[in-house]
Amino acid sequence: MRSLLFVPGDSERKMLKAADSGADALILDLEDSVALSRKAEARQMVASFLAEANNSSAPFPKLIVRVNALDTGLTDDDLGAIVRGAPYAILLPKAGSGADIQNLSARIAVEEAGAELPDGGILIHALMTETAAGMLQASTFAAKSARLSALAWGAEDLAADIGASSNKDENGRYTDVFRMARSLTILAAAHSGVDAIDTVFTDFRDMDGLGAGCRDAVRDGFSGKMAIHPDQVSIINAAFTPAPEDVERAVRILALFAAAGPDAGVLSLDGKMIDKPHLRQAERVAQRAGLEPQALSRGD
Repeated sequence: MRSLLFVPGDSERKMLKAADSGADALILDLEDSVALSRKAEARQMVASFLAEANNSSAPFPKLIVRVNALDTGLTDDDLGAIVRGAPYAILLPKAGSGADIQNLSARIAVEEAGAELPDGGILIHALMTETAAGMLQASTFAAKSARLSALAWGAEDLAADIGASSNKDENGRYTDVFRMARSLTILAAAHSGVDAIDTVFTDFRDMDGLGAGCRDAVRDGFSGKMAIHPDQVSIINAAFTPAPEDVERAVRILALFAAAGPDAGVLSLDGKMIDKPHLRQAERVAQRAGLEPQALSRGD
């Protein structure tokens, strides 16, 4: 997924509009964008939207629901309302450690069973840098649940957690702590074998700044980026869509390794040596291009 657009869960109008934004995924929000007095109403709106998407013959983006954090006492009510709608994934905010992923996975499993849904069908995305605890426990997210498919980072809640007056300096650049949060997300995602998702770009009128941030994210290994406004989606999609020549090279690399078999070591492409790191990079490029790396590796 290249673009993941946040949408308030208490606005049916905004959810319907976002569905036509071109985003690869919508994050239907039950957390920060919904006042406490409207949580129950938002749950029902999101549940209805999920049901509408499931029953629609028209294509919908992947639907992810951001629930309230585990320490709020609201998570179970969120899951009880929306799991039966079989969202693509649950986004856990303020994830403090791998234990939180296990905790959430168990809660989802209970709701899946109650709704007679396949066990493990709903994935987990986690915002892992919104607290100091999450940053310090970055290495613990690996191998805690097969549901985990993406790790994302955020800067706003982290600033509040550590008492920072701002997350950027006078030149508009993230300060050291927040750059570390970004780096830890990339490393933890690679360690966990899941996608790394870049944080939102809050100035939705600054398209040049958004484009530059997207290019930096692609360079550094992020798979996609979260958005807060529909106008940001096309720029994010363009930046995270690989160039045709990169896709062609990735397909050739995958085909070479498929032909060489599972014991392939170092191979040659266009007179240059390639090995397993090149294969992993080719798989990522193919995935970002909407191809299925496993199928290409089999020669399908």
